[in-house]
Amino acid sequence: MNRVFIILISILFFTMAAVFATFPRSTYSELERRELATFPSFSIEKLQDGTFTSEVNQWFSDSEPYRDVLMTMSMTVKQYTSLQLGSSDDNIVFHASADEAPAADAEATPLNDDDDNRNIAEFEGGNMADENAKIASAGIILVGSGSNVRALNAFGGSPEGGTAYAETANRYKEVFGNSVNIYCMVIPISSEFYLPEKAKKMSRPQLPVIRNIYNHLLPSVKAVDCYTPLSQHVTEDIYLRTDHHWAPLGAYYAAQKFAHVAGVPFKDLSNYDKRVVRNYVGTMYGFSHDIALKNAPEDFVYYEPRGIDYTTTYINYTVSKGFQITRESAPSQGRFFYHLKDGNSNAYGTFMGGDTKITTVRTATKNGRRLIILKDSYGNALPGFLFYSFEEIHVIDTRYFNKNMRQYVAANHITDILFANNIYKAYTGGSARACLRFLDQTGTTMPPPTPSDSKPAEKPKEKKQPKAETPKETPVKDTPKEEPAPAPKEPASVETPSE
Repeated sequence: MNRVFIILISILFFTMAAVFATFPRSTYSELERRELATFPSFSIEKLQDGTFTSEVNQWFSDSEPYRDVLMTMSMTVKQYTSLQLGSSDDNIVFHASADEAPAADAEATPLNDDDDNRNIAEFEGGNMADENAKIASAGIILVGSGSNVRALNAFGGSPEGGTAYAETANRYKEVFGNSVNIYCMVIPISSEFYLPEKAKKMSRPQLPVIRNIYNHLLPSVKAVDCYTPLSQHVTEDIYLRTDHHWAPLGAYYAAQKFAHVAGVPFKDLSNYDKRVVRNYVGTMYGFSHDIALKNAPEDFVYYEPRGIDYTTTYINYTVSKGFQITRESAPSQGRFFYHLKDGNSNAYGTFMGGDTKITTVRTATKNGRRLIILKDSYGNALPGFLFYSFEEIHVIDTRYFNKNMRQYVAANHITDILFANNIYKAYTGGSARACLRFLDQTGTTMPPPTPSDSKPAEKPKEKKQPKAETPKETPVKDTPKEEPAPAPKEPASVETPSE
């Protein structure tokens, strides 16, 4: 019997060795949404200091054959060993590892215009160890079961946090004065509304932080309380179950509130065409490594405005592994909404295809109002609901902007600026410091677009567009890194949600 056992183990060992040594190495992980390590370049210096052997070891372990298959098997086992809060009937699973928690704003890389259906989202690896990840390190909590399972980020912020976000909005008001309206929106994450009572000790409340931020705004800076309308629609699909973002429907209610505060027209959902990407499993599957999410896909529902002409122009950035801008393209026209196939795990990339760009939407709404949205990825879902409200919408991600904001506002005749970030980004101050830097940084200048740089103007309903020529690129300087956040101040209040 022992001999048979030894033979079986030996066969298994040599089979696995043969697979790892001879089978093609994995190059991309759909589960982790990233490119895997490649075989390192050799040099005598790297060999002498041990770097080369370390990189080879990393490549060997990172690019193992059938990596996603093996990880899925591991997650299946892990499902039965995760820490459960309370009895097995509570259906609450807590993933406590900080390594599994997403950074405050883990993003998707831009979609390839020639292949809309490739799953190419990835972690914002450059920020996984920074202050954002420290707040997210409270963990990920899975609630519910079966097709209703939901993944939630725990929040670790204190009520006194986020004042830098308010102070930055105040500074913009001081700089631009009465010529530009300034708005401040703090977007809560889903754990504020969907965390069961038995798990609430694993996360801190977000409303006190939001109150504190709004209380520190100047009277001339307009708070956009999206918390209240979101709290009134929690029975609807306003947040995604398998992704760390809100759902487009949540962004709709926030955009409606913003339009009311800004005094611009706003049309309800009857003026939109509903689109659905079925069998969607978002970022929280990779973050939590919990197979329960993969087994509970959801519908990603978004809305395209009907009966309004608009064009979308992009300046695309090339970004280094350290998430610093190295090049930018000349302006080129493209689509705003990317139509993705069912099962695409990058469905949130429907809006503009990602973040590493400046997006300008020019609409048929001729009211002289021109808006900048200074946002993280949560803000990507907002502009599509404002085409009836503004003549122009400029979408700027707070991590990727290499121009001088004063010059940009003047050159584009901006009338309104909206700060729209999720509570992680507002709390930690990273977005605030970046936006302050925009006011005084040296901006780059771009050559005028040539015919080879642009594509035909888009319509809301469009067919497959021909492949565009590669835009010309201009080198730019790296963006400087951020400084520590300022100390927090006193708490405040916003409108109390209805019961």
